[in-house]
Amino acid sequence: MIILSFYSHTLDGGDFVSLLYKEVDDFEAYAYHQKQFKKVTKKDLLGKWTLFFFYPADFTFVCPTELEDLQEKYQEFKKVNCEIYAISTDTHFAHKTWHDISKIEYPMIGDPTHSLTYDFDVFDENDGLAQRGSFIIDPEGKIVVYEVNAGNVGRNAEELLRRLHACQFVYEHGNNVCPAKWKLGEKTIQTTIENIGK
Repeated sequence: MIILSFYSHTLDGGDFVSLLYKEVDDFEAYAYHQKQFKKVTKKDLLGKWTLFFFYPADFTFVCPTELEDLQEKYQEFKKVNCEIYAISTDTHFAHKTWHDISKIEYPMIGDPTHSLTYDFDVFDENDGLAQRGSFIIDPEGKIVVYEVNAGNVGRNAEELLRRLHACQFVYEHGNNVCPAKWKLGEKTIQTTIENIGK
């Protein structure tokens, strides 16, 4: 089993750069949400928190368990001003079928042209599908957390929500940081010289 919590992509010059703090590029995609097809652009992300949740395909083995796990936490994400977008290389038409047989309420973006999966560097060239990439994006449209799992390893919505809470806290309290295993309401650490190493 391989779980990657950090990876890089190449620019034209061959240099490796992190996607961390990268501002999301302009994009246009179509999602199925609330019984209709909707256009989604970068403007829809600005001013609130966003989780881009890439996955290989609707009708597979692990993916349905992840989508249902996210749904169980969806209202908690919404309460803290975060929208979830599930994204695969399926079409938005296939996503409608998935909605029809499930209880999913969040938007599902179709990326059959692979433009988003390429831009977020999660396109699997061998399978022609998206990898299991999770991206938390702040209200300014910048990536503040990202992780890619191997295709046979499902993710945990509760852990994604915990990371979102931590990102929101430090976004609002710049001189305080969140220690390991931090959960909402617990003590944080002030970045003062007296607290180094404690």
